[in-house]
Amino acid sequence: MEVIRDISQFPNLSYPVVTSGTFDGVHVGHQKILKRVLERARQSNGQSVVITFWPHPRLVLFPEDNNLKLLSTIEERIEQLRKFGVDYLLIIPFTKEFSRMTSRSFVTDVLVRAINTKVLIIGYDHRFGKNREGSFEHLKLRSQQYGFEVEEIPRQDIDDIGVSSTKIRKALESGKVRTASKYLGRHYTITSTVVEGNKLGRTIGFPTANLAHPEAHKLVPANGVYAVWVQVESERFQGMMNIGTRPTVSGKQVTLEVNILNFNRDIYGQTITIEFVQRLREEQKFDGLDALKAQLALDKDETSRLLKG
Repeated sequence: MEVIRDISQFPNLSYPVVTSGTFDGVHVGHQKILKRVLERARQSNGQSVVITFWPHPRLVLFPEDNNLKLLSTIEERIEQLRKFGVDYLLIIPFTKEFSRMTSRSFVTDVLVRAINTKVLIIGYDHRFGKNREGSFEHLKLRSQQYGFEVEEIPRQDIDDIGVSSTKIRKALESGKVRTASKYLGRHYTITSTVVEGNKLGRTIGFPTANLAHPEAHKLVPANGVYAVWVQVESERFQGMMNIGTRPTVSGKQVTLEVNILNFNRDIYGQTITIEFVQRLREEQKFDGLDALKAQLALDKDETSRLLKG
């Protein structure tokens, strides 16, 4: 997949089949649209093109909204689209000035002149341009004028999936990572750097890799203990992850730490990826380290059982 961040550098393609949107999380609803884009591109010996925007429009239009949490960073979005098989990804910097672009200007300047779109595929009720004034009906009426075909994914097709980024966020905020996985079509992930911790875990036989908190708007699942997969470079290990304040040792700050099973390497400073499989339990306060150690042993057995399955 070729990633283009400057629209003036977009290549001259023979038959671009295009879709556009924020694609936060690239969930199964988005994938329905993407599959159709790839299918139409193959049918015409053309090229699949995704237009997305960064920063997320809400971060620019409502900067005071500190509650917005995203399912993917731009790097994660790029990787998810790459794995899906998209040929070209155009990332348009979203600014307040760009938000004032009319729908007609978006069509003529971006879709027609810059990309030479031959087919545009959009989800039902997709809106674009200033104040979301552009619509499928607008495009359909002027498709001959613009010189490209417009196809809308039917509402029924999307409703049958019953998924949205909002539903996934709510599931993760409740610790329901299995529900999120169902909607995403894969495990939810967090990628971060291993940092120094207080090394308490190793004193009770459960050493942990402490993770730096991800980007400010990246969603972290609810506090609790999770069965996870841990990607370290090209390898994948079983792990159990704790998100929370560690009340047994009177912690105050929320930390992210993972015990990687059957693993004994120095990975300080390395970037690892956590795949959330299932929440084992809520975080709780135990009567001392021995009680905590006993529970962690149970958590480890449950993690091994779940991940082997």
